[in-house]
Amino acid sequence: MSTATLLETLEGRYTHAVIAFVGDDGYPMSVATGFTPVPDRGVVLLDVVAGDEAAPPTDREVNVVFSHIRPQPGVGYDERRYVSLWGTLRPVDGRLELRPTSVQRWDEQEMTFFEFSERGVPQAHRYMERVGVEQGRAVKPKLSPFWLFLRATRLPFLSATIVPIGLGIAVAGSHGQWHWGLAILTLVAGACVHLGLNVANDVFDTASGADAANVTPTQFSGGSRVIHYGLLSMRQMTAMSLGFYAVGLGIGIYLALATSFWAVLTIGALGAAISWFYTAPPLRLVHRGLGEIAVFLGFGPIMALGAYFVQAQAFSWEAVYASIPVGILVALILYVNEVPDRPGDALAGKRTLPVRWSKRTVIGVYAASVVATFGLILAGVLSGLLPVPAIVALAAAPLALPVYRGLQEFYESPYQLMPRMAKNIQLHLATGMLLIAGYVIAIAAGHLLHPAPFFLR
Repeated sequence: MSTATLLETLEGRYTHAVIAFVGDDGYPMSVATGFTPVPDRGVVLLDVVAGDEAAPPTDREVNVVFSHIRPQPGVGYDERRYVSLWGTLRPVDGRLELRPTSVQRWDEQEMTFFEFSERGVPQAHRYMERVGVEQGRAVKPKLSPFWLFLRATRLPFLSATIVPIGLGIAVAGSHGQWHWGLAILTLVAGACVHLGLNVANDVFDTASGADAANVTPTQFSGGSRVIHYGLLSMRQMTAMSLGFYAVGLGIGIYLALATSFWAVLTIGALGAAISWFYTAPPLRLVHRGLGEIAVFLGFGPIMALGAYFVQAQAFSWEAVYASIPVGILVALILYVNEVPDRPGDALAGKRTLPVRWSKRTVIGVYAASVVATFGLILAGVLSGLLPVPAIVALAAAPLALPVYRGLQEFYESPYQLMPRMAKNIQLHLATGMLLIAGYVIAIAAGHLLHPAPFFLR
């Protein structure tokens, strides 16, 4: 935007100007005054401020700010915008003339506050470096250990692990196989591999430039960004990731030795490999548009079948079939979360499906996948592959509607899409937990009722 065009936007959008300067005593000073923009001359005329102490200097640079904000009681603020002009004042016909030599501006209607903040990260790093030089010590951003761990690991996403492992254990329980100690160890091992994957993703996305290129991260997409923000180093995150993998694989080896060695070892190794090469070179599955398939396999059939094998030491088609709906839904979490990341992913060469496909295709595939998910649950119950009480999982289907509508309305608006992304995560969790509840009902009925009615079997 040219200076003349920018000056044209001042009148009617701002009520006054604030002149900020350093006084003769070395202290900062600011005064409010009236103004008149003169776009054709590229200047702003400011009213003279009364009083010698408040009078702005005309022999050095000053800053003139025009700002607007609207309070929303109980909510916050909106309509935030400002224009910041730098230059030297010159007395002209009883007023002060400013011809800007430097301009900064932001308008929330053009760029969200979150994106504005994200674009300021490099400047914030430079500022902290300068402060560090002045103070003779490293100056870095800080976060409490608890919140830093929560952010770095993205701990709340563990629902993606709990659901398929819990489902595999539930299927085994319906077959009369239940070992609570092995079940807990399986959950811990799966959680550790998942956390290792989350942290590794940040390491490789930072190395590839994907995090730096993404200026529209949300609560659910864009990674933890702890490296990008300087909260943790690459070395620290790498060590954390390897530590989680080591614990997870160590427990996995113990489970293999204690149960069905080659089957559990093979399933565990396959799951760990998929999780590592999800973003790690040379495969970089997500960069090749294969992220959804990797997530479907890893957080669907592989985890569920692995959990079943640990309990029953046998193969089960039922465990595989039951895991397919939750595998599809967890892949859809990644799928929808990639929508806001499209511009940054494209710049970094991360060719995810939303980068490759049109909006219409992305939304169509989402709808078809949801229909397939609940169609599989219904077909499984009707065919006898799943217990009848598992039909309760169909109650979660309406959660997909706000996600679908959100994709239609807010495809290009990451922060308006964010609540729908949360609903998509709830869709996976609710469906998975209701499937597990269906199995628990069938198991309980089998133990308490002889014979159990058909609708509880």
